[in-house]
Amino acid sequence: MNTSQYHGPSYRFFVIIWVALLCLTGVTVYAAQIDLGFLNVVAALSIATVKASLVTFIFMHLKYESWTFKFMVLAAFVILAIFIGLTFFDTAYRVAG
Repeated sequence: MNTSQYHGPSYRFFVIIWVALLCLTGVTVYAAQIDLGFLNVVAALSIATVKASLVTFIFMHLKYESWTFKFMVLAAFVILAIFIGLTFFDTAYRVAG
């Protein structure tokens, strides 16, 4: 393949995203050491959401797909988030008996 015909992101861009993912992993480790109570879960899930978004949009090339496919992936993530959220609310308000 001729490199002059390549229209995707450059390797430099992939390396920048990879370094950003490594930095976000460091932020996750640092945030886990801070006692924020219930907000620890919120912080961890927020950072994980950003990391998952970077991976799906950049490395899995979702950025270049059609809007229909993007909507389907978004719907799957929203359904997953609802299930995870309901699980956390269930465990957070469970009465020890």
